[in-house]
Amino acid sequence: MHDAALASEAVMVGGIDVLAVIAGITITIGAGFIVVAGVGLLRLADVYSRMNAVTKAATLGVILTLVGSFLLMPGWDTAWKLVLAIALQLLSSPVGGYAIGRAAYRSKAPLTDETNFDDLGHRVPERF
Repeated sequence: MHDAALASEAVMVGGIDVLAVIAGITITIGAGFIVVAGVGLLRLADVYSRMNAVTKAATLGVILTLVGSFLLMPGWDTAWKLVLAIALQLLSSPVGGYAIGRAAYRSKAPLTDETNFDDLGHRVPERF
């Protein structure tokens, strides 16, 4: 079955396209996670908390938005692009978050007062 034929076969319940509704909900939830990541970036106390919020919430938001877009345009052409984009997001976001956290720690970015324990202590060498 071709992509155009697959996309034209909409599941209708009571005159409402079910996939379009599910896609809209998924995209809205994904956008909500991205907004939460932005609020966390602005409101959290230190660079480590901000990095954690953005890395996790924005990654989930982007993935949900991509899944919602796939539901709007189902097909093999869209599916392989979706899988590639999700794989790249899942690979790059944690690595980027780790790099930001490591750079912040090495530059001695201060911890917030609520932080009770520094797991690394003084075990991180001064040189790269």
